[in-house]
Amino acid sequence: MLDIRRLRLLRELRLRGTIAAVATALAYAPSAVSQQLSALEREVGVPLTRKQGRRLALTPQGELLAQHAEGILTALEAAERAVAASLGRPVGTVRVAVFQSAALGLVPQMLRILAGTAPEVRVEMVQREPETALYDTFVGDFDLVVAEQYPGHAAPQHAGLDRRLLMTDALRLAVPPGSGIRSLADAAGMPWVMEPVGAASRHFGEQQCRVAGFEPDVRFATADLQAQMRLIETGHAVAIMNDLTWAGTPVRFRIVELPGAPRREVFTAARAASDGNPAIAAVRAALQEAVPAGLA
Repeated sequence: MLDIRRLRLLRELRLRGTIAAVATALAYAPSAVSQQLSALEREVGVPLTRKQGRRLALTPQGELLAQHAEGILTALEAAERAVAASLGRPVGTVRVAVFQSAALGLVPQMLRILAGTAPEVRVEMVQREPETALYDTFVGDFDLVVAEQYPGHAAPQHAGLDRRLLMTDALRLAVPPGSGIRSLADAAGMPWVMEPVGAASRHFGEQQCRVAGFEPDVRFATADLQAQMRLIETGHAVAIMNDLTWAGTPVRFRIVELPGAPRREVFTAARAASDGNPAIAAVRAALQEAVPAGLA
């Protein structure tokens, strides 16, 4: 009988690529991961890994066993889900990854709703950019991710993750209250604040400016949306922002519509194997109820 914990390590190596990454993800020492994989090889009786430069690659037999391990772990997750469903109420911990505007605009209200609808569900939240959070959910680091998708910038797709649209919100130009800016082209000579290079919002904002005929002068780069708003309010920058960030709160800057009235999609994603998990379903329902009025 093969050890399920060792099979999980083999599956993690297939997904994450290195012993160090497996050790970090599962809170093991790298030496312990290596020892357990060696023990699994002895159980199976054939080599499961081989050196490939500085990395450890799977042999054909290791790849085959890792694929079977995936099915075994999926079956165990289904068994856990069935037991949870048999209780007749949502119970347990749900690990959620969110990006910042969702953390600001959705999570507090979601937690208030859950306190009434599913008080035995514990939510553990980590702020994470959607590009990495989707993969982290795919490999099992999170149970649920709240992610975003900008026009012309599709979020990564991972087999085995479902997607459910949560809401859309408008993307608009935010400018200091006393400025005379009336269009995107009017902001050509202004300092800009954007998220760091690589973020979907940064790519979208730069493309909007280029279509309008100029390269933005990005003097400030920060993923902190509250810092962005402060720079705009005090007259030091302009930015393209989403409605969710300030939903339900007064703002001290002026909004200018963008050409074509672009909207961002916000969606949730979870592993298909967790479909039917009452706790995850309760969190998804609470998120849907938490969407501010006017954003759908």
